[in-house]
Amino acid sequence: MKTFYVSVAFAVALVGLSSPAVAAIQLIPVVTSGITSPTFVGNAGDGSNRLFILEQAGIIDVLQPGSSTPTVFLDIRTKVKAGGEQGLLGLAFHPDYEMNGRFFIFYTRTVDGTLVIAEYGVSSGNRNLADPTEKIILTIPHPTNTNHNGGMLAFGSDGYLYIGVGDGGAGNDPPNNAQNINVLLGKILRIDVNAPGVPYVSPPDNPFVNEAGADEIFALGMRNPWRFSFDRTGQQWQQWVADVGQGSREEVDTPIVKGGNYGWRVYEGTACTNTDPSLCDPLLAKNYIFPIFDYLHTNGRCSITGGYVYRGSLNTFPAGTYVYGDYCSGEIFAWDGSTQTVQLDTTLNISSFGEDEQGELYVVHLGGSISRIASTTPCTYSIAPTSQSFISSGGTDTVAVSAGSGCGWSAVSNAPFVQVTSGMTGTGNGSVGYSVDANPSSSRVGTMTIAGLTFTVNQAGAAECTFAISPTRATFQVMGGTDSVSVTAPDGCSWTAASNATWITITNGASGSGNGTVTYSVTQYTGKPRNRNGTMTIAGQTFSIKQSR
Repeated sequence: MKTFYVSVAFAVALVGLSSPAVAAIQLIPVVTSGITSPTFVGNAGDGSNRLFILEQAGIIDVLQPGSSTPTVFLDIRTKVKAGGEQGLLGLAFHPDYEMNGRFFIFYTRTVDGTLVIAEYGVSSGNRNLADPTEKIILTIPHPTNTNHNGGMLAFGSDGYLYIGVGDGGAGNDPPNNAQNINVLLGKILRIDVNAPGVPYVSPPDNPFVNEAGADEIFALGMRNPWRFSFDRTGQQWQQWVADVGQGSREEVDTPIVKGGNYGWRVYEGTACTNTDPSLCDPLLAKNYIFPIFDYLHTNGRCSITGGYVYRGSLNTFPAGTYVYGDYCSGEIFAWDGSTQTVQLDTTLNISSFGEDEQGELYVVHLGGSISRIASTTPCTYSIAPTSQSFISSGGTDTVAVSAGSGCGWSAVSNAPFVQVTSGMTGTGNGSVGYSVDANPSSSRVGTMTIAGLTFTVNQAGAAECTFAISPTRATFQVMGGTDSVSVTAPDGCSWTAASNATWITITNGASGSGNGTVTYSVTQYTGKPRNRNGTMTIAGQTFSIKQSR
């Protein structure tokens, strides 16, 4: 068996949490009704800026940008055993979801509570509905207890799927699952779901591949890693795991290293549990990786809910702040690398945190709500204009952003026919460049989200061009002459003018777009018949000319 344990100094700070005099953040309601026992919120990373919400009973909801009413994306309630710590617990979208439509869920199976990792796909005809066809990826027996299931799924920067699995429940992990390298309970797992022809394979550099131990294990010694996340900066994203404690301490572990042993059931946080007292010998401390910080069960705190390292652009927190909470106390905390502070004391049962495509954070209340975390002294933003209309052929334009010095912002398109070409992020005043694709069909409306504000694009459809000419006829004497015809058409609607008679010549305006004028000349008439008649076709309309001698 390979040994990958990292020696970490035991002097990890146990921090007493303190509240600032005035809370730095507030909660902005996003969904307040229509969902039951939500356990997670996240995004698909597909540029749509939608949010996806898990309901414990077995429903995935989808929430459109700007909406407060989610709709059902997938319903698997018949497959899920829900209640207590069981239910639909985790969701992760494939890094190439925009192209392949694959996503993965973590749930407890009806009847026996087995932990299931399953794959689904988006419907081919509607991106807001999932195909109900299930592909089982991995099952993990969880036979004795209903708690300590874990439940988190997330893809790392290596493209592998990471899975947080609890120790199997009860107190003090009686079977010692967390330290047993032959079982998957009490572990962080890592699997490759892109191997052809099989549900998954274990990455070849997982610590126990070709060694004694389960190939899927990436790290061990976890009690109940209910929520973890990746700090998505740089080429190697750092993983942050909040491991739920037992009777006295809650802990956060980072980084999570390959083969690392994070201590449970020997240690709870930095404290020896005395379940295996001989293993707490200081000489053996090098065998374990201790948390970056932990906190005690005081003031109603009892169960950590892991969050995210803040990388948003709205300055809700300083960049790099780790944001998390406690399910029992309802407090939202921040860790700045050395100090923990209470950012907001709520009455919520915080079941999860979530992140949108711009890196802004959300808090999930098991009682039935989703809220966005925002600063109490937020930067103020304005954009000009707030909308623009385009002809069917499309085009380019810019939007001016006004913001205070140091106030960051971002710009994203919510419509596939609108592309942000410049100014995707900025600080203070700036501008956003964008392009609109040609529209071969009927009129359409799309939006961009710029500095948190909605910019609307209205585009005419190619099928909506209508044309009129005035006058529709003319009469000339024997000597002929010149005249003009006015064309009326919407902006962007192209037209042409052609003569259907050799004695009528178009002298200007043989083609145009929108309103315009066609000028023409008629030659002298020397023929025998008293009259002759000819036509022009202008913008698809017939213009008649009669000439007499």
